[in-house]
Amino acid sequence: MNDYLKLKSFIVFTILLSINIIYSQSNNKFKPIDVFSLEYVSNPKISPDGKKVLYVRNFKDIMTDKNHSNIWIIDFDGKNNTPLTTGNKNDFDPTWSNSGDKFTYKSNSDDTVQLYLYVLGQKSNQKLTNLQNSVSSVDWSEDDKYLVFTSFVEKPSVSLIKMPEKPKGAKWNDPASEIDGIKYRSDGRGYLNQGFSQVFILPTEGGTPRQITFLNNNASSPKWLAKNKIIFSANLHEDSDLEPRNSEIYSIDIISEKITPLTSRLGPDYSPVVSPDKKEIAYLGFDEKYLGYQQSNLYIMSNNGKEIKNISENFNRNISNINWSADGKGLYFQYDDKGMTKLAYMSISGKLKNIVDQLGGMTLGRPYSAGTYSISKNNRYAYTFGNVNNPSDLGVGYNTSSKRLTALNKDLFDHKELGNVEEVWFKSSFDERQIQGWLVKPPNFDPSKKYPLILEIHGGPFSNYGFRFSAEIQLFASKGYVVLYTNPRGSTSYGKEFANLIHHNYPNQDYDDLMSGVDHILKRSYVDEENLFVTGGSGGGVLTAWIIGKTNRFKAAVVAKPVINWYSFVLYADNINIYYKYWFPGAPWDNLEHYMKRSPISYVANVKTPTMLLTGEQDFRTPIAESEQFYAGLKLNKVESMLVRIPGASHGIAARPSNLITKVNAITAWFEKYRVE
Repeated sequence: MNDYLKLKSFIVFTILLSINIIYSQSNNKFKPIDVFSLEYVSNPKISPDGKKVLYVRNFKDIMTDKNHSNIWIIDFDGKNNTPLTTGNKNDFDPTWSNSGDKFTYKSNSDDTVQLYLYVLGQKSNQKLTNLQNSVSSVDWSEDDKYLVFTSFVEKPSVSLIKMPEKPKGAKWNDPASEIDGIKYRSDGRGYLNQGFSQVFILPTEGGTPRQITFLNNNASSPKWLAKNKIIFSANLHEDSDLEPRNSEIYSIDIISEKITPLTSRLGPDYSPVVSPDKKEIAYLGFDEKYLGYQQSNLYIMSNNGKEIKNISENFNRNISNINWSADGKGLYFQYDDKGMTKLAYMSISGKLKNIVDQLGGMTLGRPYSAGTYSISKNNRYAYTFGNVNNPSDLGVGYNTSSKRLTALNKDLFDHKELGNVEEVWFKSSFDERQIQGWLVKPPNFDPSKKYPLILEIHGGPFSNYGFRFSAEIQLFASKGYVVLYTNPRGSTSYGKEFANLIHHNYPNQDYDDLMSGVDHILKRSYVDEENLFVTGGSGGGVLTAWIIGKTNRFKAAVVAKPVINWYSFVLYADNINIYYKYWFPGAPWDNLEHYMKRSPISYVANVKTPTMLLTGEQDFRTPIAESEQFYAGLKLNKVESMLVRIPGASHGIAARPSNLITKVNAITAWFEKYRVE
C-alpha cells in the first residue's frame, strides 16, 4: 500500500472513530424521552411477620402520557418478586391485615378510587366499596373483621338564587356556583364541592360501609383503639376556618357515635397511632406560635387522653410517619437532616437511634425529600431507598443492617452516564452561616473546558433539596450545564432556627446565600462566569424573580410558577386562611408596606435580564395571574421576555411526564438563546 492510500485509510479510520465516539457519548446521556422509562417504588408494606413485602411499582405510559402503578410482592430475602396486579391503572396503598394472609389496596379501576381486598392464599381480588368519592386512611380491626377509613361526603346545599321556570326545550346556561366557605378551591382539584371527609366502618366480609361521623370539618387518620372505639384527628373548633392548624385527637364510640376529645391545646395534634397493648397513643403536633415554620414533636398519652408527654422535646428536627415498636418501648419515625431523609428510633425516654439513611427517591422531577417505610411486628422494616443515581427502589433491614432488593431502572441506567453530584458547603456573605449545596457536572465532564452554570432554586420555601435523584437536574447537566442547587436559609432539615430566619422576612437574605453559592462555584476554573443562568419553581420562582430585580449578573432567567405580588397571592391562592396568618404580620390591607417590600413586582423596573415565565394554567397554588403580572411589567419595560402556559397543569407541572419534558426543554431553549460562546 502506497503512502497516499495509507494516509487515506488512516483519515477514514479516524473519522469513523470520531463519529463512533461522538455517537456513543451522545447516546449514553440521559435524554428527555428517557423520562417515560423511569420507574420507582412507593408504599412499601412489610408483612406483620416480616417475611414478605408488598410494594407499589410506578411506571409511565408514553402513549397516554399518564402515570400508572401496580402492586408487587417479594420475600424479605429478595426472592419471588411477583406482580399481584397488572394493567394501565393505579393500584396503590396496600395495607396488611393483622393475620398477614390478606391485604386491602386502593385502585382507580373505576372512575373513583375504591377499596379492594386481596386474599393471598386464594389469589382472589374483591371490590369492597362503591362509594361516590374516593377512600383513604384504611386501618384493620385487631380481629381483622372490620375496616375503618375516611371518604368525602358531600354536604347538601340550598340555592340562594331562585330562577324562573325555563320554557320547555330551552337551553339555558348551567346554574351558578354558590360559594360561602373559606376553603373553596384546591390546587390539583379545582373548585371544591361542599362537604367533608367522614369516618366509615366496613365488615371485611363485605356489605355497606357505615358512616359513623357527621362532622363539619375533615376527619383524618382513623385508627382502632378497641373493639368498639376508634380514634381520629380533626379540627372541630368553632373558629376552625380561621385557625386551620388547631386540630385535636378524638375518640368515638362506634355504637353510640359519641365523640370525646383527647387533646385540647392551640395547635395541631394529628397522626395518632395506638401502642401494641392499646394502653397508649402516640401522635404528632406542636404548640401554635404562628411562625412560618414549626417542627412537629412526638407525644405519648394514655388512651384516655391523660399523662401527655413530649418525648422529642430535645430533638431539633421535624418528625413524621410514626410507628410503635413491637415491644411498645419506643417509636420509629423519619426525619430530614441536612438534605438527607433518615429512619430513626426513639425510646419513650427520648433516646435517639438512627437506623438507615437515604429514604427517598419518590420525586422524579426535582431533588426534594420524599420517602417512606413500614415496620413489622418483629421490628424488621421496608423502605424506599433513593440516591442521586436512582429513583426509589425497595430496601429492607433489621436494626441498622439493611440491603437493597430491587433495581427498577437498571435497564436504563446501565448504559447511561449521569452527571456526577458533589456536596459543597460555603459561607453566606450576609452572616457567615454555613450553607449546604450540591454541584452537578455534565456527563463526560472535561475539567479543561468551560461550562455554563445554572443556579436551580427549590420551592416551599420551607422544604429541602438533597442528595437525591432529579430528572430535571440531570437533564440540565446532559445539555452541557454545570448545575448548582442549594438549601438557603428557610430550608428545612437544619432545625427550626435556620428555617425561621425567613419568618416575615422572605425573600431577603436568602438572596445573599444563593449569590454566595454562585461566587463559591465560580472559583472553579471550569465554570464560565460569562454564562450564568438562574431558574426555580414556586418559592424558587419567587427567589428567581427577586434575584433578577437585584442583579444583572445572569444571562437569562426562567421564573416558574412564582408569587410575584404577595398582596394578590394571599387573597387568590388556594389557602387563603393560611398564608396571611403565618407568613406575614397580618392582613395585607394592614401591612401594605411589608407585603410590597417582599414582592418581586416592586422591583420589576430594575430587571434587565431576559426572562421566561412558566406556569400551569390550572395552578391554584401560585395562580398564573401572578406570572402574567410580572410578564406585563417586563413587557412594559421593554425587557426580552416570554410567557409559557402549560395547558391543564396544576402547581405540580410535572405530574404528567410530557409536562416535565416541556418544562426542561423550555428552560434550556431559553438559556441557549442567550448563551454566549
